[in-house]
Formats: sequence, structure tokens, C-alpha cells
Amino acid sequence: MEEFSVDDPTQLLEAASDALQTKSDVPGLENTLVSCLERIFKTKYGASLIPHYMDFVMVGLKADSQVVKCLACKTVTCLLEHLKEENIFGVQLIIEYGVYPLLLDCVINGNEQVSSASMDAIKTLAGFPQGKEIVFPTNINDATHLGVLAAKCSSLGQVRVLALIVKLFSVSSDVAAVIYQSNLLKLFEDKIKNTDDILVTLSVLELLYELAEIQHGREFMSGNTLLQLLSSLISNKSMGSIIRSRAMMISGRLLHNNYMFVDKSSFQTVISAIERILDSEETEDTDEIEAALEALGQIGSSIQGAELLLSSSPRAAKHVIDAAFDRRGHGKQLAALHALGNISGETRSENTMLLNNNAEESLRRLIYESASKTTKVTLSGVLLSLLRQDSDIRLGVYRLITGFVVRPWFLMEICSKQDIIDTVTDANTETIKIGMEARYKCCKAIQKALSLSGQNISEAARDTIAKKLHESVKMGPYLIKKNEAQPMVVTADRF
Repeated sequence: MEEFSVDDPTQLLEAASDALQTKSDVPGLENTLVSCLERIFKTKYGASLIPHYMDFVMVGLKADSQVVKCLACKTVTCLLEHLKEENIFGVQLIIEYGVYPLLLDCVINGNEQVSSASMDAIKTLAGFPQGKEIVFPTNINDATHLGVLAAKCSSLGQVRVLALIVKLFSVSSDVAAVIYQSNLLKLFEDKIKNTDDILVTLSVLELLYELAEIQHGREFMSGNTLLQLLSSLISNKSMGSIIRSRAMMISGRLLHNNYMFVDKSSFQTVISAIERILDSEETEDTDEIEAALEALGQIGSSIQGAELLLSSSPRAAKHVIDAAFDRRGHGKQLAALHALGNISGETRSENTMLLNNNAEESLRRLIYESASKTTKVTLSGVLLSLLRQDSDIRLGVYRLITGFVVRPWFLMEICSKQDIIDTVTDANTETIKIGMEARYKCCKAIQKALSLSGQNISEAARDTIAKKLHESVKMGPYLIKKNEAQPMVVTADRF
């Protein structure tokens, strides 16, 4: 058996290339060689050898074997990543060997692993100035132009092109601008308009949901056309519930992330579409209702969104508050509590929790109106009842209190019922990390609000509450008992 020197992997590379091309019948040989080569090429020294084996890369990109094809795509990425100081040389090799069209073919026609690996290679290529010119040709009729490519693809191929565009958005703000200027976002709009294939529509919505999380892509997604299309999907009763739910979630995320770039009319269009879902007595799908509430919470987490909800669309805000105080429907109540926590400012910075006077007055009125219609009648009674529910609900209540307690009228409600203070300061109430941390944050928020408040709270009551809060905060977020048993070290009995 031929031996290979560990100091000179070129012999192994040549032997592996021969073996892969001759399609050896040895079981598992292909996978073993591919794994070995991938590890070699991921090293800087291994990557430096790639330029000498570009013929092997080209054969790999055209191979029938999906495993070999995937390796070839990853090898292109290694070439570009490890030779960054020689990026012109690396890109020149891509041009010289005609690699880019083959990568696009892998995106469209490869299996899932090959498609993903080729997208990663193209994303890396687009990060170089010379590479960006390859990925985005100035000639809009060029065969490699993503718009032209998508027009010639099957539905699956089109979805993959859109997935590639989403990846490219994350490269840089410059690349995102080129994508926008190339009118490639229109591909998403066109696919959303064509609702004949529900699976394709859902796939495109998922990609938009992912794109809404990418910093460089957000401002380019805030155009009125896209939001109007999403609103149309939400309002279309013939659409499946899952499509409408995803459209609401994406709209909420877009408006939350882009509130500085979106005009008031676009906000209102989306909110009105979501309102109609919650207004309709025919809506029985709980997932759809929960998605609507969550979307309103996303919108309301920004100051602009919260003020618009409370001033221009109080009916939508009322739906959130009513659902938060209604114990009929656990998932619906939980979604509403978290949404209300967002609207209250729990996710905003400390100096942006309070809204303008009109929105604050609307919020206060809606809260008391909803509480008065419950069996508990009072707001403090409702809060105590909520705190006595399961851990998931309590988590939502902690967030709600943390956001609302900066408002003096709400602080008075918290302090008016000793049982509320006893519950939130009890270190034994929560046993799960997320609940412990939320309870602790809630205690800190009440403590700070109390210290700044000049409200008419008796001195004795204030002192009692302040002492309980101080002890709770002092103990930290996790379960630390005052009289916790100390471990003892005892020597073992010996014969």
C-alpha cells in the first residue's frame, strides 16, 4: 500500500483526485476522501494548494456525485477566505476558470447541501470588490444576472435564487444597495402576488422573515409596495391560516425594525388588516389570533408603533389588553401579555418607555376599562390573579409589570395589594432560569420606581415594601435561601 508523507499532502491530493474520478467501488471511500480533503483545504496551507488543483475543482463542480460537488463548492469558499490578502488573485482564478456559472448551477440543481454550500461560496465572492462585479453584472440581460436566472428556473429554483439574495443582503450595506438598485426585491413581490402555489408562497414569506432580521436589508424592505402586498395577504380570507399568520409576523417585524423609515400610512394599512382578523367573529384559528397579537406587540415595541396603536388604532390596542386579562385561551392570553409588555416599553431603553401624553392617557383608560369588565373588577385584583397562574403566564406578567411600573398610577396598583409584592419578591416562586431572571428584573423595576415616586403611599407601607424589595434584589435572580445548608467535609472511615 502506498504511503503518503504527512509533510507533503500533495501526494494525497493527487491520489484522492484520481480515486474520485475513477469512481472506485470501495465502500465509503468517497465520503472518507471528501472528509479528508475538506479538512486539508480548511487550513491555510491546504488552501494555498487549491490554485494548483483548479482543474480538480472544476471537475468537482460538474460531478454527478452530490458529495463531490459539495466539496468543490466548499473548496471555492476556502480559496477565497484563506487567500484574502491575495483576493485579486483568488477572484481572477474564479474568472479564468469560469467558476461562477457553475456555482449558480449548483444553487439551482444541486441537492440541499450542495445548494447551501454554493450560496456560501457566492456570498464570500460578493464580499470582494471584483467579486461583486461578477455576482451583479451591469448587463441586465447577462445569463448570470439573478433576475434572468430566476425567470428561467422552476419554482424550486426561483425560491433558491431568492434564498441566495437573502444571503447576499448580509454581506455589506454596499451589496445590499446593489441588490436594491438591481430591482431584485421585485422577485419577492412577484412571487407573493402569485398565490397559486401555497408552498412557494410560504417559502418566500419565510425568506422575507429571515431578511427582516438582517441589518443591511431592513431599510430596503420598508417600501410601501411590499407592506401593501403583505396587508393584502392578511386580508385575503381565501388564503390559508398559516400564510396569513406568517404575513402578520413579517409585517410586525418589518414595522418594528424599520419604524424610522416607514410612513404612518403604511403602519396604518398593516394594523387595519390585523384589526380585521381580531374583529372577525369568524376567526377561530388560535394560531392566527396569536400571530395577530404577537404582530401588534412587535409593532408596539417601538415608540412610533406604540403611539400609533394607542392614538390612531385604539381598537387594536384594546384587543391586546382584553386578551391579556382574559383567561379563556392560554396561548392567546400569553401572546397578549407579551405584546402588552412590549407596548408598555419593557423592551425599550429606560428613557423611551413613556409615550406622548395622548398615547399614555389612552393606555391608562384602556387598561382600567378592560380590568373593570373582568370578574376581579380592579386592576390590582387582575394582576394578582395573573401572578397566581402557571409559570409561562407569570413570565408575561413580570414583563408587563416591569414596563408599566414606571407609570405612577400603575405603581400605586402594585403597592395597593401586599399579596402582589409578596409574590414577586418570593424567591421560591420561580424554579426555571428565565422565570427567575424575569422576576428579579421586575423587582428591580418596582424598587426603582418606588424610590423615585412621590405618590401618596403611607410611610409604613412604603418602608415595608421597600424592605421586601431590597431583600429580594440583594439575593439576586437565582434561588438563594437565607438558611441554605452548608456542605460538610467528613473524613472517610478507614479499616
